[in-house]
Amino acid sequence: MQSDALILTLDQGTTSSRAMVFDASGAVVAVAQEEFAQHFPKPGWVEHDPEDIWQTTLDTARRAMVAAEAETGGKVVSIGIANQRETVIVWNRETGKPVSRAIVWQDRRTASMCEALKAGGHEDMVNERSGLTIDPYFSGTKLRWILENVPDAASLADAGKLAFGTVDSFLMYRLSGGQAHVTDETNASRTLLYNIREGRWDEDLLRLLKVPRSVLPDVKTSAAAFCDAVPEWFGRVLPVTGVAGDQQSAAFGQACFHPGMVKSTYGTGCFLLANCGDECLTSTNRLLSTIACRTGAAPQFAVEGSIFIAGAVSQWLRDSLQIIKSASETELLAQQAGGNEGVYFVPAFTGLGAPHWDADARGAMYGLTRGTNKADIARAALESVAYQTLDLLTALNADGFDAGRIRVDGGMVANSWFLQFLADVTATTIDRPDMIESTARGAAFLSGLQSGVFDSVDTLEKLWQSETVFRPSMHDAERKVLVTGWQKAVKTTLYRAQLDRE
Repeated sequence: MQSDALILTLDQGTTSSRAMVFDASGAVVAVAQEEFAQHFPKPGWVEHDPEDIWQTTLDTARRAMVAAEAETGGKVVSIGIANQRETVIVWNRETGKPVSRAIVWQDRRTASMCEALKAGGHEDMVNERSGLTIDPYFSGTKLRWILENVPDAASLADAGKLAFGTVDSFLMYRLSGGQAHVTDETNASRTLLYNIREGRWDEDLLRLLKVPRSVLPDVKTSAAAFCDAVPEWFGRVLPVTGVAGDQQSAAFGQACFHPGMVKSTYGTGCFLLANCGDECLTSTNRLLSTIACRTGAAPQFAVEGSIFIAGAVSQWLRDSLQIIKSASETELLAQQAGGNEGVYFVPAFTGLGAPHWDADARGAMYGLTRGTNKADIARAALESVAYQTLDLLTALNADGFDAGRIRVDGGMVANSWFLQFLADVTATTIDRPDMIESTARGAAFLSGLQSGVFDSVDTLEKLWQSETVFRPSMHDAERKVLVTGWQKAVKTTLYRAQLDRE
């Protein structure tokens, strides 16, 4: 492949769509990004307009591609896609139009459905086959809700006229001019419908959630010939050759290719993945088993901990409380606070994820006094993400992993105060790479391997570089006091959720 070959990555996230173009050295040569509207029609409900997702993706892709080719003189040869996982879109196969808004991964409307499934004794079977717990987070119950609540959806699905997909699948349908209904195995593994051990849609899981097989996409490995984007969009045919859910893509972009390696991404939420190699391990501490990106014949697996609210706390401080104008201000405010001051924030806006898995928990702040100010609140918000990461690491360590070092990425890791606090409170070495946008880079790596821009995984491994290492420096006594306060705050939050259920 020529050295002037470029890869266009579509990084479709929860709050924005971003396109990045990478060259054959793995460097970024162009970026375009657009935010889009978030819809909250009821408490706990989170929706996107699929047309917003499509249009912002297409617009940013075109802008980034034009800029990159003009700047470098090179040519984009393939497309990679990294996408927000678990978000559900259902569309009409004949018209290509969605039947409803997308139900976002954060949405909790199917909590009662999940509780009924658990009460029916199905959790062990679901966990054994899908690697997941029964929770509104995952796609399957969202799909069931659409089929039950959108007029004519169930009858159209039974007639084979509807298509279901996660965001990657919807984008490829549109890119291909309606010719492709495909996904990759990392996205499929987040649906509650896919048997990760056998690598197929599971008939018993489909029957449990009353999902007709006809609505499901074909599943490929993450580096594969998915579809061709038609000339209408970019002026020429471009193959889509790499696809992965954003967290698996980030792990691939972080070069976490070997068993035992751990990455943690801090975007809207926080997601920690530990590479398990070709062995599908089952957590005994309420973490998830999931499929990781692979380049060979053998399936690759990971253990994952999911936190629903991470960088979203800064959006909340900015948009709802209006105590900051940009996320970057939180670093200075946290420094100004000086100390914890006994203030704890549990950001359970849409329930608590791993290892608690309580869909009914709601956000709470503890330890407020008349003297509490915006610096204390900003610090508590940042601290909450570190404490939640500690909860994940505690569960991971109990499962037999020794996570002594973590590679981090995502927009939030530009905050050095946060990363030092993270290292201190978890007593773990934190590695920030020179390229913190690992999600997009992972999709570029996958696409480039398939299209020939990169010759091997060994080449990719050499492209990863550390920028800053944060080592723990907090005294054990101080750490114990802080962690004990957090544990009390979470316990109180969970107790309140239990009272609400009663």
